[in-house]
Formats: sequence, structure tokens, C-alpha cells
Amino acid sequence: MALREGSSTKVYANKMRAELELLEEQGVLAVGNAFSPILFVKGKPTDEERAGAAPFCGADGKALRASIQALGYAPEDWAAMATWREDGSRLDEALFRQAIAAFAPFTLVICDEEAAAVARDAFANDLVLVNDLESAMLMAGYVVRVGGMRVLNLGGFADALGSARDKQLMWARLKQIPPLGEPY
Repeated sequence: MALREGSSTKVYANKMRAELELLEEQGVLAVGNAFSPILFVKGKPTDEERAGAAPFCGADGKALRASIQALGYAPEDWAAMATWREDGSRLDEALFRQAIAAFAPFTLVICDEEAAAVARDAFANDLVLVNDLESAMLMAGYVVRVGGMRVLNLGGFADALGSARDKQLMWARLKQIPPLGEPY
């Protein structure tokens, strides 16, 4: 297929739109900028999210966006998804991997242990190749390369917002994943 100058952006946008529409049809809940270098994933919904609100609509989303902006990411450089479907059922491994592939982030931030369990199942074949046990188990606080991405499990970000000490721990973990390119 021959592309005219400037038309490649339109092709990429159309491809992304089609992939996101397919994910939406399968019940995947996602928000943010689809062309972002960082993707947040959570598995434990808040009461508002259980009632139908978008993932990361509350204090956890606001705090995560502020944190990555403080690290040097542009304000729009984030996307987020839930590991539960619109109907409340858990994403299976194949659909989780499909969603990650569609977003194609440079960095995947797992925000709680429920999401970490889904990621462990989905990336099991990749994780067996990781040399140290903590990283292979996606233990909280460790950055590991999986499928060409940096993956960081925060280990309970939303729960940490109630404690100054725990917020500092989350900040220390997030500082391990600065932007890979030039700061905005």
C-alpha cells in the first residue's frame, strides 16, 4: 500500500481506533491517551468504579497523573485500564495481552495485587525467563522488562493514599520509571 506524505499518521490513528473499538466490544474498560508511553492497570475497583465510573476516576487516578507529571511526563502521557470487564468479570490472559499490545506502552504500571495476579498469568511465559525471583514474581517495587516494556508493580497504590509513609513508598517506586525520552 502506497502512502502519501502525512498519511501515515492517519493510518496509525485508524489502526488504534479499530483496536480500541474491538477491546470496547469485548468489555475492556480504558481511559486516557491511547498513544501514551505509560499505561496504568488496576484490578481492585473503587465503589464508584463498581457503580460504573471510569477506571482511575478518583483519588488514585489524580495522584498517579500528578506523580508522573512530577517525574517529567507530559500531562497527557498516560492511559489506564481495568482488569475487570464492563460486566464485572475478570479479563482473561489473552484479552489482557491483547489490550496491552493495542496500547503498546513503554512502561506498564500495575497498581495493585489484583492486577498483578492477572499480569503474572498473562506474562507467565515471559516471566519464567527472568533471573531473579522477586522480578519474576512481579513483586511490588521491582522493575522488570517484559515483552519489551518496563513493568512496575506498585503493590497497592490506592490503599497507600491514606498514609504519608505509604505515599512516600509509592513515590520512591515511581521514581524508578522516569520518562525514556526527553522531558516535555
